[in-house]
Amino acid sequence: MQNDQTVQLIRERNEKGMQSLLKHYGPLIRYVAEPILENASDCEELLQDVALRVWERIDRYDEAKARFSTWVTTITRNAALDKLKRRCETESYEELSDQIPAESGGPEAEAIKKDAQAAVRAALDKLSDSDRALAYRRYWYMQSISRIAAETGLTERAVEGRLYRIRVKLAEMLKGYYHE
Repeated sequence: MQNDQTVQLIRERNEKGMQSLLKHYGPLIRYVAEPILENASDCEELLQDVALRVWERIDRYDEAKARFSTWVTTITRNAALDKLKRRCETESYEELSDQIPAESGGPEAEAIKKDAQAAVRAALDKLSDSDRALAYRRYWYMQSISRIAAETGLTERAVEGRLYRIRVKLAEMLKGYYHE
């Protein structure tokens, strides 16, 4: 119910929609951004960036494709990774060499990338719900082992062991797909 009301208010460009977004989704945004950015002031700045992105892109949100919280989470993760990338580029700009080749792109590279993403997604879908959730927490949301352990009630060694077995399962499912 809250999702629908927040979305509707934002679509109407009503400031109460932004207030509702920050009130109800601010903790979620911080939760997703914190392990990626590891800096409280960056997280607060990112909160405002995500709110602005949601406001500007609300017309792109499709209820049939995802829940609003999932959409906000994806925007948050991408914004946090962008911010982290910019921070790393700024810090190491002077260390870059002129001999580093530019990334090659083009339609073929994009098609290969999409195909690889689909294969990984299909492999993840074959995992149990608990293993998939664990994999997403560690590798998509970049949460630390200690945080996952604390929030799931598992020991750190148990989390590490399960993640290892998940990687082995995924490698087996993707065998032949990647040429290593």
